[in-house]
Amino acid sequence: MERTLVLARHGQSDWNLKNLFTGWKDPDLTEQGTAEAIAAGKKLNDMGMKFDVAFTSDLQRAQKTCQHILDGVGQSDLTTYRDLALNERDYGDLSGLNKDDARKKWGEEQVHIWRRSYDVPPPGGESLKDTAARTLPYFITDILPQVMAGKSVLCAAHGNSLRSIVMVLDRLSREEILEVNLGTGVPIIYKFNADTTIASKEILG
Repeated sequence: MERTLVLARHGQSDWNLKNLFTGWKDPDLTEQGTAEAIAAGKKLNDMGMKFDVAFTSDLQRAQKTCQHILDGVGQSDLTTYRDLALNERDYGDLSGLNKDDARKKWGEEQVHIWRRSYDVPPPGGESLKDTAARTLPYFITDILPQVMAGKSVLCAAHGNSLRSIVMVLDRLSREEILEVNLGTGVPIIYKFNADTTIASKEILG
């Protein structure tokens, strides 16, 4: 039985391009981001990938990435679930700020701690630990059962919500996950064993 999960971070967004903290804000994809999502769909189509169900966040950059991928594999009308549990980490008071301006205001070291620590949230926002506490229950109750039922599942979301899932799937420590960066529009293909352990992982970079 094939048990396949494809994780895909959204393509470049307008605020990625402008070096802004995005979080739960809802900017669109750039032309490059759209091209990245279309390319992801083509790569998966070239592999003969077909999906049974798709999941995405409540934000348009992930939703549009999901749709471009589905268009690319010839499944434009596939059942797709949207949930804010898969939203990007909430950057709180940093949302909308230029990252360089934030460093000038709070200092390089403090901003680095907020961005890269596991459990220190920015003011009014979420840490990676907080994001995982929101994302993982949804993954366990809604996404993983579909995979374990022998389905091919697409999950198009965000850098931090997906990192919280990758942390569990790859059995990474709190320190190890901080070194993991997911490329925009780059699919990661997991194949699962019957006991939910990972049989294989492939990154379509």
